[in-house]
Amino acid sequence: MSIWFNKQISIELLNKIGDNNMGHHIGIEFVEAGEDYLLAKMPVDYRTMQPYGLLHGGASVVLAETLGSVASHFVINNELFQAVGIEVNANHIRSAKAGYVTGKCSPLHIGGSTHVWEIKITDEDGKLVCVSRLTVAIIKKRVDK
Repeated sequence: MSIWFNKQISIELLNKIGDNNMGHHIGIEFVEAGEDYLLAKMPVDYRTMQPYGLLHGGASVVLAETLGSVASHFVINNELFQAVGIEVNANHIRSAKAGYVTGKCSPLHIGGSTHVWEIKITDEDGKLVCVSRLTVAIIKKRVDK
């Protein structure tokens, strides 16, 4: 059973959300939307590396927060609510030096006021690079008068 409020979720729509923001700037690309998960990949290149030639931990966190925030956006009714990240953590398990890393975002909790997402980031060999958890607050949209 699908968790998505927006049943028209597509890779094209997911990638369009990323236009002209940080995710686009560092090359994040959504590649799959399952019934209860999202996958996105990110290059390990000059945009995402730290000065010592390894994937920057902050880039992994950007990938994780992008995945979780977008997932929450598609779980809720966006006419009434909006999703805002309130806490992110990450454990960096191993380094990546080239190619792509892929993040898989899955829900740990989908409630009325909070969502908690687990994001596992792996290298091209499927080895775990980073595991992250994102907590998102679901708030009512303000009605401007």
